[in-house]
Amino acid sequence: MFQAKFPRESICLTTEQVLPNDTNPLNTLFGGRLMQWMDITGGIASHRHCGRVCVTASVNNVSFDQPVKLGDVVTLEGKVSRAFNTSIEVFVDVWVENPTGGKRKKCNQGIFTFVAVDQLGTPVPIPPVTPETEEEKLRFESALRRKQLALILAGRMKAEDASELKALFGK
Repeated sequence: MFQAKFPRESICLTTEQVLPNDTNPLNTLFGGRLMQWMDITGGIASHRHCGRVCVTASVNNVSFDQPVKLGDVVTLEGKVSRAFNTSIEVFVDVWVENPTGGKRKKCNQGIFTFVAVDQLGTPVPIPPVTPETEEEKLRFESALRRKQLALILAGRMKAEDASELKALFGK
């Protein structure tokens, strides 16, 4: 069995300041720029978990709950939630603070899937994740439901084979 190279280091913290080049005409952060930062943060977290290059397979969900303003300091926290055979799910939580007022608050979140690859770009196995905190356990458990739903929607799994989804609806 594989062991994570950095077992409790499957986290990446990134800090950015929103500069004029990062903003739209309303002086708020471009959504695409935030997604870029989130993708990089998630990729680093997945790399730290398995010690391999990890490429983005999908952006499963990104919420833009609150605008981020010019001058704000943005902290992105990428945490591996679950590893499957060759894919890995990462939550990226986004926190914002105004540098003059200072309170930090969560403003956005995203869920990304990465695939670990070798030097030729061939997918390789990923070590498992062992959740410890309550939040990690909830994210770990729900990851399988998200994966099964994605496989059904992609036509790669039959709905009747989705055991986690059936259990959710009591069938």
